[in-house]
Amino acid sequence: MVAADDRTAVTFSLSPGQASDGVEGRALLKDWEDKPEALPENLPMAMDKAYEGDETRACVTQAGFAPVGPPKEKRKEPWDYDKELYKRRNEVERLFRKLKAFRRIFTRFEKLDVMFTAFLHLALAYLVL
Repeated sequence: MVAADDRTAVTFSLSPGQASDGVEGRALLKDWEDKPEALPENLPMAMDKAYEGDETRACVTQAGFAPVGPPKEKRKEPWDYDKELYKRRNEVERLFRKLKAFRRIFTRFEKLDVMFTAFLHLALAYLVL
């Protein structure tokens, strides 16, 4: 899920439970690469350590975002990042917490992806309103 704040999901995709977050995140970013005019230049994107790989950071940069996230401790060449801006990542985590308040979503009652996606859209619309 790509989210702007604790109430606004920009885009999301469903993936199998065993799928890597990095692979799914790169797939969502590929969609943004086709629409660079839709975003201001170098808009910051706060990411956690699951997305700190070189391939993911390259996708973020190609999509027109500025990656903001800490490197893993074992990185040979760590980079500096804006720690104050990175603290705003909790807004996205708050969105996930709010979605988990919907029992039908967090327990995944719906077995069909189309129905689960519909309930996600409904919950996100409720949160915006």
